[in-house]
Amino acid sequence: MGKRSRKRRIVFWSLISAGIILVLLVAALLVSNLVMTRSAASHIVRTPNEAPHAQAAIVLGAKVSADGTPSDMLVDRLETGIKLYKLGKVDKLLLSGDHGQVDYDEVNAMLKYVLARGVPDQDVFTDHAGFDTYDTMYRARDVFQVKTAIVVTQKFHLARAVYLARRLGLQATGVVADIQSYPNEWRFALREWPARVKAFMQVNITHPLPRFLGPVIPIEGDGRATRG
Repeated sequence: MGKRSRKRRIVFWSLISAGIILVLLVAALLVSNLVMTRSAASHIVRTPNEAPHAQAAIVLGAKVSADGTPSDMLVDRLETGIKLYKLGKVDKLLLSGDHGQVDYDEVNAMLKYVLARGVPDQDVFTDHAGFDTYDTMYRARDVFQVKTAIVVTQKFHLARAVYLARRLGLQATGVVADIQSYPNEWRFALREWPARVKAFMQVNITHPLPRFLGPVIPIEGDGRATRG
């Protein structure tokens, strides 16, 4: 009886512990998502025409194919950034994406796209170390000296991107880049829930450095200084 009683107590307290951990995880998920979406909501606009003027549009990277062709999602971000520039809403474009491998390059694909559509080379800055949204916003502030920005990405991603930017000290507004519909959009929206928890911890608890920083290249200068 003694051994059985001990085993039952161990099982009981193990279940209680697991239940407490589960409740804490759910609470973290709900609280961080609620705080982030509510905080960012008043700083998001639906169209480029509604955006205030800012130093730069921060256009966030997305998937490119093996031949360097931007995905539909990335094309919509780039087109939105170009429109902001041509409307005079921003003075510069900051294209930030993943170029961490020789055979995968979001940034030069983005650069090629906007130059082909008439944006002057000197007004386009490239950030090859925007490995995630946190790194992009941190580098926008510390490497490119951005103070005011229009963040360009899809609606599902905007709350996190704008929240991160503003918590890192940028005066940021988000513009929705959903020009078309995308396959499996629900997966992107679902993935945002845990991604927001991570982002919330980054700017409120852990404060990590980005993977790379590097020399200062002010956004007020010539974007061609970022080529290399």
